[in-house]
Amino acid sequence: MQSLAPSSSMTMTIHLKSNRANPTRFLIQCHDPSHSTSSPAQAPAVSFGAGSANGSRRYEWQSACSILASKVVSQQQDTEKSAVNGHPTLDLVAVSAAPALPKPLTIADLSPAPMHGSTLRVAYQGVPGAYSEAAAGKAYPNCEAIPCDQFEVAFQAVELWIADRAVLPVENSLGGSIHRNYDLLLRHRLHIVGEVQLPVHHCLLALPGVRKEYLRRVISHPQALSQCEHTLTEMGLNVAREAVDDTAGAAEYIAANDLRDTAAIASARAAELYGLQVVADGIQDDSSNVTRFVMLAREPIIPRNDRPFKTSIVFAHENGTSALFKVLSAFAFRNISLTKIESRPHRNCPIRVVDDGGVGGTAKHFEYMFYVDFEASMADARAQNALAEVQEFTSFLRVLGSYPMDMTPWAAAPPSSS
Repeated sequence: MQSLAPSSSMTMTIHLKSNRANPTRFLIQCHDPSHSTSSPAQAPAVSFGAGSANGSRRYEWQSACSILASKVVSQQQDTEKSAVNGHPTLDLVAVSAAPALPKPLTIADLSPAPMHGSTLRVAYQGVPGAYSEAAAGKAYPNCEAIPCDQFEVAFQAVELWIADRAVLPVENSLGGSIHRNYDLLLRHRLHIVGEVQLPVHHCLLALPGVRKEYLRRVISHPQALSQCEHTLTEMGLNVAREAVDDTAGAAEYIAANDLRDTAAIASARAAELYGLQVVADGIQDDSSNVTRFVMLAREPIIPRNDRPFKTSIVFAHENGTSALFKVLSAFAFRNISLTKIESRPHRNCPIRVVDDGGVGGTAKHFEYMFYVDFEASMADARAQNALAEVQEFTSFLRVLGSYPMDMTPWAAAPPSSS
């Protein structure tokens, strides 16, 4: 079985910066020195609440980062450093009278991660109030949710031991697949260890006192905008649609900049967190609006047969449609149900040139990677035999994870009141 090379490592310089909208939160900026033109302020970031960082907890976390993330500035300093893009930054330092040298790792630091339901650090893309945060809470009810400004940062937070898990959306019942995360699943070496399906209930949010007829712009994540397109038109809103990084971030942006002509599409919880009013409730085009999230970890879980499992794989082949038919037949002949098949252009080899016998030169075809989910555990002999057969027809095959299916009952969102 062939595999892709692991992604290149990144040396990180970590800065602690106060959050403008919420001074009780902090932002960790990770700087890649291999890009000499970039500044720490332009690098990916991981942020999390200060409420959980008491003396010992925060010091232990900082010590682990200083060892595992390479360079960490740990000089004791009371005054602010020079500004970056107009925003003051602080060195990440140990609190109280903790020594400046990093704490050595112990056996406890290398112990297995807590079991499901225990306190885990779970990274997600967005800010508090995002649907990904709700998915993290559903997957791990007692977790410490760590917001990240990019999907890439959530992957790296787990790889660098800053977080124990990452929760990432992969598809929506209305908007389809989140292709960026499928590409990241292939680029990084994390394993899918579970899934959750979260009903998505969109609201139109604005500053208190703002009426619908005053609105000139609606901002949100591209997926949320597409999921509410028809409803916004039916409401008679003559507004421009503008895409931003995440739904809750749109609500935070409106509150921080006092935008009275702009509304956000986000959750009702985002309205509570950022002091906005719900102008219209339940504005998704279909009440059966569900997003599927996967949970990622550094190590795979042991597959079992005592409950429904799903397995996700990705493969490539070089022999056209006949090979794809043979791959799918390996599952069909064993009565293994496929729940998803998704093709993505092969980034490392996007074009295949084929000799057509000298008539008219050569033909060019796109090369694809195929993502497949099927309902079987890797502990099942049928799945093992199917993959053994699939390997014969593919140039590349990788198991992304074998994990329990989300079998929780689902209830549709309440009907729209708009």
